Amino acid sequence: MIPTRLGSTRFPGKALAAETGRPLILHVVDRARAASSVDRVIVTAPDPEIIRIAQEAGVEAIETSFNHPNGTSRLAEVADRLADELPIDAIIVNVQGDEPELDPAAIDAVIQALNDDSDADMSTVATPFGPDGDPDDPNQVKVVMGLDGRAIYFSRSPIPFDRDSAGIIPLRHVGLYAYRRGFLQQFASWPESPLELAERLEQLRVLEHGGRIAVAVHASDGGGIDTPEQYAAFVTRWRASHGT
Repeated sequence: MIPTRLGSTRFPGKALAAETGRPLILHVVDRARAASSVDRVIVTAPDPEIIRIAQEAGVEAIETSFNHPNGTSRLAEVADRLADELPIDAIIVNVQGDEPELDPAAIDAVIQALNDDSDADMSTVATPFGPDGDPDDPNQVKVVMGLDGRAIYFSRSPIPFDRDSAGIIPLRHVGLYAYRRGFLQQFASWPESPLELAERLEQLRVLEHGGRIAVAVHASDGGGIDTPEQYAAFVTRWRASHGT
């Protein structure tokens, strides 16, 4: 499922930005469809314009309420409406609607991580920092894993602190999630938790409630588009790769 909306604070209307000749949301659909483990792609949005554009392109789309605090809540609404079609243990992947360069293999990796850990409630992706990455940047979320391959903590601070230079490699969190349907609905029903409010990271709500998050370590350079400048850079890269 790809939750999106037109009301972005820093880049209003970005879902339908189409300087490549194709709306941004449809680029994301292309990446999701390219994942080998996915058998259904659904765009979800509260905006009729997005729903119409998706459906005209032959993409399944479900209009949702405007009254959602985040994309996870929007997915939970759709999962509830599709409860008769989806078994309780169906895996639902949350693909951010502003990632037109998402690696389809990362989607396969997050699904595999949840399939491999039958006791995990959800899964996500982490990647080593690249040469241009900055573990001290609070806009780049970090994750620490246990020996069991599950998340111990997520933070905007640089974690872990390698006091004696033991060679611990910091991992950047990639905002890609997979949930079992039953847990997604439970997660969305919980109120915001103290650590979630402190760090502004909703996945901490799961850890605070004792939930288990499996982590797939997968090389990933992709990132979301939050500003018109980032979109312009994407358009430049897309045109270069398509010879236009």
